[in-house]
Amino acid sequence: MSSELPEHFHPLEEQDQFSFDCHPGVPCFTQCCRELDLILTPYDVLRLKNRLDFNSGVFLEKYVIIEWEEEQGMVFPACYLTMVDDGQASCVFVNDKGCTVYGDRPGACRAYPVGRGASRQGDGTIKEQFVLMKEPHCQGFAEARQQTAQSYFKVQGMADYNRFNDPLMELLQHPRIHFGFRLNHGQSNKFILALYNLDTFRQEMADDRISMKRPLNAAELQALAGNDEELLLLGIRWLRQEFFDE
Repeated sequence: MSSELPEHFHPLEEQDQFSFDCHPGVPCFTQCCRELDLILTPYDVLRLKNRLDFNSGVFLEKYVIIEWEEEQGMVFPACYLTMVDDGQASCVFVNDKGCTVYGDRPGACRAYPVGRGASRQGDGTIKEQFVLMKEPHCQGFAEARQQTAQSYFKVQGMADYNRFNDPLMELLQHPRIHFGFRLNHGQSNKFILALYNLDTFRQEMADDRISMKRPLNAAELQALAGNDEELLLLGIRWLRQEFFDE
């Protein structure tokens, strides 16, 4: 496995421990918040737009760059966090004191320097693999704190992020992709609507402009009443209906 990983990436087994900590006293503090391409998951956007008390459409317009090139074979759109044009491509939410949205920071920020690969098995269970990204510029590895991938994820509050990111595999790892399934322009718009523009998706559902082909269950009715997390799960189910007739 190690020969397949990029430089500075090392496989982590469940019992493996590593030394790492990040705090304002580390000399490289906030440097990992600069010169990066940060992909946002739908749950990242949900947390951030609620933290800032923004409508999802306003958040997307202000803070997100959406990339999708049908002719280049991209299956699904990718949403990147806007960076500040300050010569360092700094995260829009970082300042000299650190992250201004720390309690709702994206999952990739929480997980660093641990990477988690997840795949959905035939029985619906999730298989995890972890790697340690031991990049030379990061001085957090000189800290004494010992931890495993799982203990680090617990401290970083990754449980909710994985809970709402993992259901995306029903779309992103759908078997039909291996047989050439690709989105068209209209389907790409639906993908962004249902997963990233939740407030507009809720209004479209409430106005009967889009609908499920079956009655909504109790949790899905709660989603329409204002539960964003349930609405995200409903969006995934709707896209499975629209893309794969499931």
